[in-house]
Amino acid sequence: MNEEKSWRCAKCGTELVPTNVIFRYMGRSFSHEVPACPDCGRVLITKELAQGKMAEVEALMEDK
Repeated sequence: MNEEKSWRCAKCGTELVPTNVIFRYMGRSFSHEVPACPDCGRVLITKELAQGKMAEVEALMEDK
């Protein structure tokens, strides 16, 4: 059974909602859907995202 976690903003206490966020690194941009606070805009970057997709994009950009 796959249970989805319900995250809350540490600043506002508002439940995070999936939001398409634009990330910028070394003059390049890419977007990814991450949980974000609809009130203050803070985003949650999970360990899996940081060590997976973001690490791959970082390596590709640094190789260019």
